[in-house]
Amino acid sequence: MRMLDVIDAKRNGKVLSDEQIQYFVDGVVDNSIPDYQISALLMAIYFQGMEASEQTKLTMAMLESGDQLDLSAIDGIKVDKHSTGGVGDKTSLPLAAMVAATGIPVPMISGRGLGHTGGTLDKLEAIPGFRVSLTEKEFIDQVKEIGLAIVGATGQIAPADARIYGLRDVTDTVDSIPLIASSILSKKLASGTDALVIDVKTGAGAFMKVEADAQKLAHALVEIANGAGVNSMAIISDMNQPLGEKIGNSLEIEESIDILKGKGPQDLMELILTLGSQMVVLGKKADTLDEARELLKQTVTDGSALKKFTQMIEMQGGDTAVIDHPEIMPQAKYHIDIKAQSDGYVTQITADEMGIASMQLGGGRAAKEDQLDYSVGLVLHHKIGDKIKRGDSLVTVYSNQEDISRVEQLIRANFIIGAQVTAPELIHEIITD
Repeated sequence: MRMLDVIDAKRNGKVLSDEQIQYFVDGVVDNSIPDYQISALLMAIYFQGMEASEQTKLTMAMLESGDQLDLSAIDGIKVDKHSTGGVGDKTSLPLAAMVAATGIPVPMISGRGLGHTGGTLDKLEAIPGFRVSLTEKEFIDQVKEIGLAIVGATGQIAPADARIYGLRDVTDTVDSIPLIASSILSKKLASGTDALVIDVKTGAGAFMKVEADAQKLAHALVEIANGAGVNSMAIISDMNQPLGEKIGNSLEIEESIDILKGKGPQDLMELILTLGSQMVVLGKKADTLDEARELLKQTVTDGSALKKFTQMIEMQGGDTAVIDHPEIMPQAKYHIDIKAQSDGYVTQITADEMGIASMQLGGGRAAKEDQLDYSVGLVLHHKIGDKIKRGDSLVTVYSNQEDISRVEQLIRANFIIGAQVTAPELIHEIITD
């Protein structure tokens, strides 16, 4: 078999065979295929697309190119969740605890933030002592004992994806749905989970800014995951404005704890209940989404979800005093209000720009090696559709520098006051098949 023939087949719109796809992935991993031929195939896929069978085979070949976790020692249906990333999206933290409190094992492997999107691991590391790096045995033992662990990936997960992703970035093929789907799932399915719920964001702060593209990606992810033997559901959720009220690592831990105490913003809780109800149904603890939603609410009411979160912090070396004393986390020196300069209604809070504002304060990474300031970020006091009077506080900036003129300018340019508008719907679509 020649790589040239594989490129020719896809360039001409043919369906690649399992053997051709396996040959390609093997050549990526062992470096027998040069970058220019990999790039040529990526471009052919970008223009010609892939059918479901091709996407599934590509995902599985990439997955099998590296290490895979064996979670068979954990009883029950293991359920995980993946998000395509957003601003203020701390959903995984309270969600995992609430689902685990229903009796479903949640072995969650998460990532770090880059650019305007925050990372679950970064947020957890704002808790003094919290370890996101566990051995495979520690990870499995913890899920067996308390039903919950949130960690970073260990070992060599989907090495084929690492090389392919690097070439996608420099060949302008990043936004190919088959390539996005195989990249996400080759890593997520390597975690050994039995079921998966996927949150595909759409809007200004999302990777998929156009809803039609988000729909295509969501359906592709569910189809591929189901084809790989992992029961899956998905939702498409709005990321035109930040999720919740707080952006920044320590701040988002505070908001997560508030949710588990029955407080916190309504939009964040609604997203948690929507995703969580799917996880509970997949975990076979409820027959319907409505029944699952009530079970999740009960875990907050009876305190079992907060207890589960506390247990996870303790077992992963964190200081559980954070539950009642969030001030033990890094705290910013300055809290600076940005006030409305006119009356009106909030018409726009551009999510990605708010994320960039937090990044400029030190709360996010422009490059992977950047060090984070866990204490900084933004607290939003209003959402789209809210009525505003001149002098009202729009945003409080948590900063360790007194001069925030550049950040203030960015916020004002993207926190728009105007005529009355309708707030965007949070949940655009639920995909269960």
